Amino acid sequence: MANVIHLKALAKINLGLDVIGVREDGYHLVRMIMQTIDLYDWVTVRKAAHKDITLATNLNFLPADHHNIAYQAAELLKKDYPQVTGVDLLIHKCIPVAAGMAGGSTDAAAVLYGINKLWKLGIPMQRLMEYGLQIGADVPFCLIRGTALAEGIGEELTSLPPMPKCYILIAKPPVSVSTKSVYQALDALAQPPHPPIDAQIEDLKAQDLASLAAHMGNVLEDVTIPMHSQIAQIKQLMTDHGAVAAMMSGSGPTVFGIFSDKEQAYIAREQVRGSGLARQVYVTRPFNKETNK
Repeated sequence: MANVIHLKALAKINLGLDVIGVREDGYHLVRMIMQTIDLYDWVTVRKAAHKDITLATNLNFLPADHHNIAYQAAELLKKDYPQVTGVDLLIHKCIPVAAGMAGGSTDAAAVLYGINKLWKLGIPMQRLMEYGLQIGADVPFCLIRGTALAEGIGEELTSLPPMPKCYILIAKPPVSVSTKSVYQALDALAQPPHPPIDAQIEDLKAQDLASLAAHMGNVLEDVTIPMHSQIAQIKQLMTDHGAVAAMMSGSGPTVFGIFSDKEQAYIAREQVRGSGLARQVYVTRPFNKETNK
C-alpha cells in the first residue's frame, strides 16, 4: 500500500481578466480566461504514524500552520474523513510567491487531490472543487487545470479549447502587491477598460494565437502598473524582443510574454534577466490537459 505521493502543482496565468461587478459581501465578480502553465511546485503528501498535520517548505518565510491554505486543505478532509489520520506535507516552491499565479491555490489543490488518492476516499472531482472553494476562489480551477472561462468570483468554470502551442516567458519583479488594495483601487476608477473576453473565446476555438494575443487584456493593469512602473518596463522589454503580446497576470506583479518562436523566447529571457527588473525569470509552455503536457 502506497504511503506517499509526489505531485506537480501547476501555476496559472490569466489570458484575459475583467471585473464586472461587486457582490454585497464585497467579493468582485469576474470574467477571466484562465490558463495552466508548465511551471510547478512539488507537493509531497505522506501518511504519518502520528495523528497531526505537519507542513514544511523550502521557503522559511511561508507559514507552516493553518495560515497556509495547503494546511487548511488537509484540515478539511481530515475533519470529514476519520480514516485520514496523520498527514505530512512537503512543498518545494518554484512558482513565484504572491505573484498572481495561484501558487498557494495550486498547492492546496494538490493536497486535496493527494489525500483523496492516497487514502482512497473516492471523493468525486465536483466535491473536491467544493472543498477547494472553501479556502480559495482559484483552487477549483487548479484542480481541473487546462484552459477555462472563470465567472462569478472565479469558481464558475467552463472548459475551453486548449491554448495554441507557444512559449511563455514569466518574469516576477521583486515587489509585493496586495490583491485587496488593487481591487479597492479598481473600485475607485470611473470607467475601467473591459478586455474582449468573448473575442478570446472565439480565438481559442479558431486556434488563432495572433488574434488571441491581440485581444489579451487585464483590467487590473490600470491599477497595479501606476504603483509599480517596472511592470510596464518588463512588458516593453518582452515585446521589443519578440513577444507577440505581454501582460500582467492576475493582480500582479508577474508579467508574462507570449512567443511563437522558442529561440526568441530564450533570447528575451536573457534580456529580462540582464535588465535587473525581475528576480525570477522562466520560459515555459501552456499545459494542455487533453495531452497532459
